[in-house]
Amino acid sequence: MTLDDFRIANGKKFNLADFAADSKPLSTGSKESDLARLAILSAQLDVQQDIFYAEHRRKLLVILQGMDTSGKDGTVRSVFRSFDPLGIRVVSFKAPTAEELARDYLWRVHAQVPRAGEIALFNRSQYEDVLITRVHGWIDDAECERRYRQIRAFESMLTETGTTIVKCFLHISKGEQKARLEARIADPEKHWKFDPQDLAERKFWKEYQLAYEAAIAATATPECPWYVVPADSKSHRNLMVAEILAAVFEQLKPAYPPPKPELAKLVVE
Repeated sequence: MTLDDFRIANGKKFNLADFAADSKPLSTGSKESDLARLAILSAQLDVQQDIFYAEHRRKLLVILQGMDTSGKDGTVRSVFRSFDPLGIRVVSFKAPTAEELARDYLWRVHAQVPRAGEIALFNRSQYEDVLITRVHGWIDDAECERRYRQIRAFESMLTETGTTIVKCFLHISKGEQKARLEARIADPEKHWKFDPQDLAERKFWKEYQLAYEAAIAATATPECPWYVVPADSKSHRNLMVAEILAAVFEQLKPAYPPPKPELAKLVVE
């Protein structure tokens, strides 16, 4: 299987049940070899990021969405470990503040999109406003459809003004989430990771799966596709996201700015 099999550019026939969370379609054969491949990719991506930042023309937005414990933080730590902090920025969207709630739901998101030459990583994103809000009935179906349309328009505007958007759904199974939550409870050094609210939200597992499926189907376009990333295996999840980014850079083909002839005869004394 290839990345294209997990790339959703048209959601009309999208069905989340078609993707197994425990699959490893891009595995090189073992966890050790996957980690070795990831190390190679990380070094290559570091070079591409340097060129992308120097080019200082386009922008790259990577959106990570997924259920609790799907590994959004872990993906950031593992895949982007070699990147120069100068050209990358991580944004984590929590529950909106009173200041944010006083404005439209996209206001806080738009303020964090990447600058020229920058890569922005969204740990959660505007999609929270069609996920948790829908699961808990804070918006009705008509408002949800309006938000799908607004999000498509928002992302279209970003792409038309030089931003490449990569949207990754980290697809974890209910059984694997149970194991990861139990591991956090069992290990005192992981208690800081545990949030009792995760157990409350877990009760809505089916509703969240349906909400994700609907959101991906409604907002997957050729310009702003979604990637379904099987995430039960942490090493394969990280490898797949790195492979996605490598493919994106291969398409973008960033280049260093042209040399400055006036520097040829410059003498530093």
